[in-house]
Amino acid sequence: MNNFNPEQSLCETRREFGEHGGVTPSISRSSTFTVMDPETMPEIFGGIRGPEQGGCFLYSRHFNPTVDILARYLSAMEDTEYAVCTASGMSAISCALLQLCRNGDHIVSSDTIYGGTHALLNDLLPQLGISTTFVDPTDTAAFEKAITKNTKVLYTETVGNPTLKIADIPALSKLAKAKNLSLVVDNTFTPMMISPSRLGADVVVYSMTKYINGASDLVAGAICTTKAMVHQLMDLHTGRVMLLGPTMDPRMAYDIIQRLPHLALRMREHSRRGLAISRRLEELGIPVTYPGLESFAQHSLATDLINKGYGYGGMFTIDCGTRDRADDLLDELQNKEDFGYIAVSLGYFDTLMSCSGASTSSEISQEDQQKMGLSPGLVRFSIGYTGSLEKRIEQMERAIRTVGLLKK
Repeated sequence: MNNFNPEQSLCETRREFGEHGGVTPSISRSSTFTVMDPETMPEIFGGIRGPEQGGCFLYSRHFNPTVDILARYLSAMEDTEYAVCTASGMSAISCALLQLCRNGDHIVSSDTIYGGTHALLNDLLPQLGISTTFVDPTDTAAFEKAITKNTKVLYTETVGNPTLKIADIPALSKLAKAKNLSLVVDNTFTPMMISPSRLGADVVVYSMTKYINGASDLVAGAICTTKAMVHQLMDLHTGRVMLLGPTMDPRMAYDIIQRLPHLALRMREHSRRGLAISRRLEELGIPVTYPGLESFAQHSLATDLINKGYGYGGMFTIDCGTRDRADDLLDELQNKEDFGYIAVSLGYFDTLMSCSGASTSSEISQEDQQKMGLSPGLVRFSIGYTGSLEKRIEQMERAIRTVGLLKK
């Protein structure tokens, strides 16, 4: 395990106070900002002045004081030079890839990724002349084999959605540097637990809708990377975030700022419960997948990548074999046991669960689902931390017995 402590890094970064001395930052809701000297305006447009050059703001689609505070906190947590916040996780992924790639370029991507990302790479980007080859995220040699003279980016999720396959980020980073490519990593499943930038990733993207926010009440994204890359993303002429306009509302930024201090506590408890429930399921002979189990094929790699003290995360899966059996289990857990909710997304304080092949991975063809090892009966769990752990284990046991996954 790594000794980097993102929680400590976040705590040690400079705190921002409200304009009247409040212990929380002020919410700057202005869409546009004034200048005291007419000559300042063209200097802002020319890039001579800005938030870092004289504290000058132009327009909230460009930079906003409240959103900038969140970006600074995120870069401290990720140990990157800078960050930019966006309106959603998909906008963060799209803008990062479009900034790095042009017509005729090529991406090598993990085949175990969120369905929306797969649709972006497989269906939308080819319309812009950007192609993608999909490979097994556990096979670094497959990434290398797929690289062509037009390849610009290696893309992966730290922990694949929904199969939980883990990418060897240090190995992929070494490959990317040797081939002069950019390594982009989606770390949505494992904030604070794993720090991709410390492992060699060039760009780290998030759907902050999930664990970072933690309340399933807003949609947001982030790109954590170098200062140079952020300036490219926000360039007035070619910046993908600036010109495509996925602007984060400062009120959203404020809400996330308030939740960052307890992210580490939440991740530890998600992990504690994920491990306990997965161990019990394994004892009962249920086909459960969880990185914290020693039976997990990449358990050693997961242990090597994780920052010490954060556990193995709150995501696990049960393979029910068939879609019908998966639906039976979901119905029993939600409507009879009150174990959690049948819903997409993850990182909520209550448990969220879904049959991935028919929901968050439905954009992926049945053939490709089969190739990536996604069973039609796979149920993905984002385990919450409400209720007692003992009661949750009892509910799970009753449900799996009722639907016939475990003999009575």
